Amino acid sequence: MKHKYDYHEDHPARRHARGEHPFREGRHGEHRFGGGRGRHGGGGRPLGTGDLRLILLQLIEQAPRHGYEIIRAIEELSGGAYSPSPGIIYPTLTMLDELGHVVATQAEGGRKLHTITPEGQAVLTADRAAAEDALRRLRALAETQDDRNAPPILRAMENLKLALRMRLDRGKLQPDEIAAIAAALDAAAVAVEQR
Repeated sequence: MKHKYDYHEDHPARRHARGEHPFREGRHGEHRFGGGRGRHGGGGRPLGTGDLRLILLQLIEQAPRHGYEIIRAIEELSGGAYSPSPGIIYPTLTMLDELGHVVATQAEGGRKLHTITPEGQAVLTADRAAAEDALRRLRALAETQDDRNAPPILRAMENLKLALRMRLDRGKLQPDEIAAIAAALDAAAVAVEQR
């Protein structure tokens, strides 16, 4: 069965997860945190080829995690300066699963819990210096955080859109479910307006 996050082999997210996308050089090869749907206050991406894959493996090594928990952990590590979008994290997790570096199991609420495998642990051990360097650069972003960009808000907006899409993909909503979701969205809107 085809996973909803499966992409063609040449999709940029797949190339990135395999460490094949040339992020470091040239105007067209440079990947910026502010490009796509990840959020960063500007400047070039401080992570090189394959760094996101290593960061994900490190976070999953610390404890099994859901995709959303990984997004939040990266946001916290960067002091809110970078909040990767689900469109970057979930395809990378799918690739790590396909490579045998993590295993995904269904957890409560239909979310997938990712756990590192012995193969993933071996990759991380072999690349430990590069993985630690990637984490160090991610943490250094906290010093350059620009509050005007409000990455946590942007991340939360992306998470809400993803949650709604995932719920709609599960099947037809009953009238009481429609009312409950609409009420939750209206309450959130009122709370934001009052800030």
